[in-house]
Amino acid sequence: MNLSVCIIAKNEEKHIEKCMQCLSDKEVQIVVADTGSTDKTKEIAKKYTEFVYDFKWIDDFSAARNFSFSKATKDYCLWLDAD
Repeated sequence: MNLSVCIIAKNEEKHIEKCMQCLSDKEVQIVVADTGSTDKTKEIAKKYTEFVYDFKWIDDFSAARNFSFSKATKDYCLWLDAD
């Protein structure tokens, strides 16, 4: 599958593992844009993908989404919120 799944997350340690597990058996690139987590969100995400990036939150979901898209390398992108 030629798909990047882009996830925006902040302090989602309670939800991100389930999200990542659902994607881990698929042939997709998982990209996580973390907008300032202070919990274990990034640590959990890194168990499933090497594409975990920091994005400074500027009160603009579209900016975070577009940043995650810029890190994707596949032809198609699907955007998800971690929860």
